[in-house]
Amino acid sequence: MEKILSLLRNNARLSNRELAVLLGITEEEAAAKVKALEKEGIIKGYLTVCNESKIENAPVHAMIELKVVPMKELGFQDIANRVVALEAVDSVYLMAGDYDLAVFVKGKTMQEVATFVAKRLATLDSVLSTNTHFILNKYKEDGIILEDGSTQDIRSTLKSE
Repeated sequence: MEKILSLLRNNARLSNRELAVLLGITEEEAAAKVKALEKEGIIKGYLTVCNESKIENAPVHAMIELKVVPMKELGFQDIANRVVALEAVDSVYLMAGDYDLAVFVKGKTMQEVATFVAKRLATLDSVLSTNTHFILNKYKEDGIILEDGSTQDIRSTLKSE
């Protein structure tokens, strides 16, 4: 399972035929493994990583640290569920350390993100404080270097191993 997940994390566009060759199994077996991983909820979706610095009017991204009061018997799950449901939120992580939740959001402008934090996040019950960090540039995302000429297709990487 780990090998197929690793291959798909590096290139979600690999066909069942390509997966079969790389894993040393039949195409049908590869398709069945992928379908089983999807059915079990291990594979939740397939995404495209974009170098947004090359996109006109790219969204503004920010990471917001949230300090929260966990709910009795529910822990952090209740507040996490409420944060996850907000449209501007891309990702939410439970953290160890100085804050409890790391919330990644996007908006059209810095002002839009700031307003979202002030009016939607900071006002949620259980939220004690927020600390917003605007992302100025992304150099690497999901294991992919975003600069020109520095990404390699997984097929060429695997052939050289």
